Amino acid sequence: MRITFKLIVSLIMVVVFVAIVSAWFNVRQEEVKLYEDVLSRSALLAETFKESIRNNLTAKNYTSMQRLADKFQSQKQLEGVAVYDSAGIRIVSSSALTPVLAVNKEAVETLLKNGQDEPVTYPMADKKMFLYPLSVALEGGERARIILFTNVSYIDYDLFKIWKRTLIRLLAQMILISLVTLLIIRWNLVDPIIQMAEWMKNLRIGDAHGHVPPIKGDIFAPIAHEATTLATNLQAARRAAQNEARLRQKGESLWTPERLKEHIKAKMDGRQLFVVSNREPYMHIKEGKEIRTIIPAGGLVTALDPILKAAGGTWVAHGSGEADFEVTDDKNRIKVPPEEPAYTLRRVPLSKEEEDGYYYGFANEGIWPLCHIAHIRPIFRKEDWKYYYEVNQKFAQTVLEEIEAVKEPCVLIQDYHFTLLPGMIKAARPDARVAVFWHIPWPNPETFGICPWQKELIMGLLGADLIGFQTQFYCNNFLDTVDRTMESRINWEHFSVQKEGHITMVKPFPISVDFQQPERDAKALSQKPDPATVLKELGIKAEKIGVGVDRIDYTKGMLERVKAVERFLEKYPGYVKKFSFIQLGAPSRTHIPQYHKFLAELHAEVDRINWKFKAKDWKAIVFLEKHHDHKEITKFYKIADVCMVTSLHDGMNLVAKEFVAASDDHRGVLILSRFAGASRELQDALIVNPYDIEQMADAIYYSLTMPKTEVEDRMTRMRQDIHENNIYKWAANLTEELMKLRMDDFKLTSV
Repeated sequence: MRITFKLIVSLIMVVVFVAIVSAWFNVRQEEVKLYEDVLSRSALLAETFKESIRNNLTAKNYTSMQRLADKFQSQKQLEGVAVYDSAGIRIVSSSALTPVLAVNKEAVETLLKNGQDEPVTYPMADKKMFLYPLSVALEGGERARIILFTNVSYIDYDLFKIWKRTLIRLLAQMILISLVTLLIIRWNLVDPIIQMAEWMKNLRIGDAHGHVPPIKGDIFAPIAHEATTLATNLQAARRAAQNEARLRQKGESLWTPERLKEHIKAKMDGRQLFVVSNREPYMHIKEGKEIRTIIPAGGLVTALDPILKAAGGTWVAHGSGEADFEVTDDKNRIKVPPEEPAYTLRRVPLSKEEEDGYYYGFANEGIWPLCHIAHIRPIFRKEDWKYYYEVNQKFAQTVLEEIEAVKEPCVLIQDYHFTLLPGMIKAARPDARVAVFWHIPWPNPETFGICPWQKELIMGLLGADLIGFQTQFYCNNFLDTVDRTMESRINWEHFSVQKEGHITMVKPFPISVDFQQPERDAKALSQKPDPATVLKELGIKAEKIGVGVDRIDYTKGMLERVKAVERFLEKYPGYVKKFSFIQLGAPSRTHIPQYHKFLAELHAEVDRINWKFKAKDWKAIVFLEKHHDHKEITKFYKIADVCMVTSLHDGMNLVAKEFVAASDDHRGVLILSRFAGASRELQDALIVNPYDIEQMADAIYYSLTMPKTEVEDRMTRMRQDIHENNIYKWAANLTEELMKLRMDDFKLTSV
């Protein structure tokens, strides 16, 4: 109540001050206006009286002058008129005015002696009189004076009424301000604070429902945002503690962000982790005059962002957002995530020519199709190789700046964009511990031999101390490629390569996801996803739902997938108007002609199939071509009866694992390509050959008719596997292997 009283008193003081100042100005203006009216009216009457008086004075017709003076006293507010000769002797005056003049003789004499025709105000007979003098020139050089007497007492009364109205209005305002302030404080401050306190109490004791506090409005938006983050962290910490306690009971151990943080601190002796990738984890774009932060699509960001959040460090990446460098410091650094900064993002600017040659050219028209063997011919151009080399050098220089003051820094390089980077860093900093994780497949030696610069790429990779692949099969392919390409010593027992006195370990590290992220995304939704509601938003109705989530890429088997949906509806017509497949497609690499062609073909195929099975309020395939955030994707995961991951060739494919992690009710069936790395781990998925349309059509039918107990059993086993082998365990294994390596072993001379 004390603060309420202070607020009310402060508001009243301000209102009183403003009202009084405003009233004073109004009164002042009104007073000036009224006196100007009296002055103008007096001047007009005096001029009218002047000519009559001059003639009568000349003729000494005093009787006529008296009648004229008496006539003037009937005018509004005019008390009368008096005429004086040059000696100041009254000649004639209005009858009603004569007694007043006798009593107030001194005031008139003073005015006459002054000799100036300046009006004055003087109190007379309990009245306030306005005296307006006017000189009259007579024959012979004589002068007479006319004085008009106007009662202006009404002016003071009018001004008093203004003040009175102002004070009454002010009193009413004070009462209203007090009441409104009390109500506003009660409704918008006191009640929300009480609700917030109650919510925080329930959160503390574990009874809170959801992460979002029950307070609305712009005033509490920052507090609500921070409270939501706090609630998320507190509940995540509570779940982690509960899981840890439960696992200790069973003698098991789960990898969590907290455990990874402590593990990295212990293994890396407090040193930070430096991650290098082409794609950045957070991108800044412009929306009108606002700058918004978005998370780019892709498995790499999904996998690595939780690690940097837990362990801290620096992520070096290409700044590709249109507003990226408007929010960074002079070193192109920014703390991320925006809502809870945990690590540093160092952005590297690239020109359009560099991006076209290095990224769209050599990396994605050359290495990408080369490694995926997806029947797209790789293209290698000399100018693309030049830009690829120069960009790798630019990133090397940036990384060296970041690790300059760090002893034995740990650098984790991501993927096929930076095959030359390990060698460049190692050449400048032999003490650096350098690891490369290759997210995509590694082909057999014959296929990789297509690349004109295969030796340079392999030599660059062998600059690393540790190379990680998704599967043992890719490790074998890499070692076979090294063996075929150059002179080196390969230890097949320990899976290492010794070249020019340096040893590179080669091991499989199947990447995973943050198991709890879909759960957090689901709780961030305003309400539990309802299939009918989601389908209504898309303008369709269906009983069964299939979902696919991909970057739009020819390696993802999207064309084969929609053809499988078509064949399923042909073979099992009972599902027409009952089953709809929703494909979420994030646009990708739109500068490359092959991707344009693929997207056009995909649209044409979807349109053809939908036309073939055209029906009111239903579509066979719904194609949503746009970037979706994690929360939106989780919504579709949770309503799906089946998720199709049908890559023609894929290093891992984290969509499969994300779908399993999102299925907290243990429903939904995963159809998974045998050519995706995830198929080695998720054995309870329905494993298919994406080139076999008949098999995939039958897999859709089986997934929709599978007994509920079998669905739950399969999903439970897959969830248990991902729960235990999550992204934090992947990061722990990778960093532990890197830190286990003795740097002395890498200084051996070649034999």
